[in-house]
Amino acid sequence: MPDDKINARRFPRSKPLEFLILLVVAVVVAAGVRTFLVQTFFIPSGSMEQTLLLNDKVLVNKAVYRFRDPHRGEIIVFEPPIGWGAGPSEQDYIKRVIGVGGDHVICCDPQKRITVNGHPLDETYLYPGDAPSDEEFDVTVPAGRLFVMGDHRSDSADSRAHMESDQGTIPVNRVAGRAFAIYWPTSRWRSLSVPATFSDLPGNG
Repeated sequence: MPDDKINARRFPRSKPLEFLILLVVAVVVAAGVRTFLVQTFFIPSGSMEQTLLLNDKVLVNKAVYRFRDPHRGEIIVFEPPIGWGAGPSEQDYIKRVIGVGGDHVICCDPQKRITVNGHPLDETYLYPGDAPSDEEFDVTVPAGRLFVMGDHRSDSADSRAHMESDQGTIPVNRVAGRAFAIYWPTSRWRSLSVPATFSDLPGNG
């Protein structure tokens, strides 16, 4: 009798065991993807309306910032600094990057626009009826930090609310990743691209 048949009889395949092994492998792979590559995140507030609505679910790229720093205009998920009054049990925040290290961010110019390094932003993504900011500020973003704002400016506790703490900026190393797509509800499937106004700014990668 051929050896392969003898081996098959001595070591019969176990369907439950195969399924269990496949299940364990799938869980390990999924955990690895979640830890190192992509994670889901739900929107807990209206601070990013109308771009992101309450209870939208987004995909967050956790790998991209291992190779580069965040760029202006990107939507990021980050752990809020202790100076923002958030403890370790607080949820992560999600905001848009307005300024990166070295940028001079001002509100507002004579046309009531936010400027970055003297270039005005055409913020078509803002919540309807919202001004770019009801509060004036003049910030030079420290190296290794980010100035962030919500798209629903009148309902967002962002960098403007913490100007006494490193000018309201957040450390790059507290950023978990970039939100790059809405995946739920399915009626709102779309990518989260960088608005065109940021492409006119120099040095945005």
